[in-house]
Amino acid sequence: MTPQLLKKGDTIAILAPAKGIEAEFIDFAVEIIESRGYKTIVSKNCLGQYHYFSGTVKERVEDLQWAIDNDQIKAILCARGGYGCIQVLDRINWADFLEEPKWIIGFSDVTVFHQHLARLGSGSLHASMPLNFKNNTPEALNSLFEGIESGQLSYEWKTEHQNCEGDTEGDVVGGNLAVLTGLVGTKHMPDYQNKLLFIEDVGEHLYAVDRDLYQLSKAGVFDQIRGLIVGGFSGMKDTNPPFGSDLQTIIKSHFTYHSIPIAFDFPAGHIDDNRALIFGKNARLTVNKTAAELIYC
Repeated sequence: MTPQLLKKGDTIAILAPAKGIEAEFIDFAVEIIESRGYKTIVSKNCLGQYHYFSGTVKERVEDLQWAIDNDQIKAILCARGGYGCIQVLDRINWADFLEEPKWIIGFSDVTVFHQHLARLGSGSLHASMPLNFKNNTPEALNSLFEGIESGQLSYEWKTEHQNCEGDTEGDVVGGNLAVLTGLVGTKHMPDYQNKLLFIEDVGEHLYAVDRDLYQLSKAGVFDQIRGLIVGGFSGMKDTNPPFGSDLQTIIKSHFTYHSIPIAFDFPAGHIDDNRALIFGKNARLTVNKTAAELIYC
């Protein structure tokens, strides 16, 4: 299922399914979206505050269900991540969504929705959110709108680290590594067979990344995927004494017996240059030692 592409004049809803957010970020995002020719509507509880969250579970469910069921809303933009999407997931009636899929846009904790939609067979957009719009590069914001308007994206990038060369294709899936591993073994874990897996994370210890990769490996994920795209791993931390391996060495160590392309340094994740990825759509990945290319088919 591919969500309908947007055209100027369509309505984009902004809601906060997880952590609370301040009005200044929403106001700025509304200006950006409307300058692109779209209408915006901010959900009832988007700017609420209930302890850590934007609202109670009931209020956040109400907002997401309203956006899914409202025929005038063509895309749903999550305001920020943090934590909380998993709390609302099973309380949503996805029936109308399955009849007419809409773009759900976001990253970080929104990986919960991306994984669930992949399991349902629907596409979604891994892209920046209003919390980050002020600091995003023009390229990051342009890619968000290009993704929902054309459904076609292509990237070429150079890498600072030694890739694992190869040429392959598959539907792109993934998101935040910590969230991905948290869904292993649940009913929301999608089928990884023949997929291109994208991973990113922020503020984790190196040993935690290694542990997460072990969990995916032992769940059989690495036996199924055709390629790996490594995005931003910003704010990584080490222990005292040091873990003993850098991030790239840790990642490669889990693919010693898997001959698949691995492309490092893709510009997406908890970074300013957070380029959009269309999840659930087929793309070709071409990787050499110091550069890579991802082209949606």
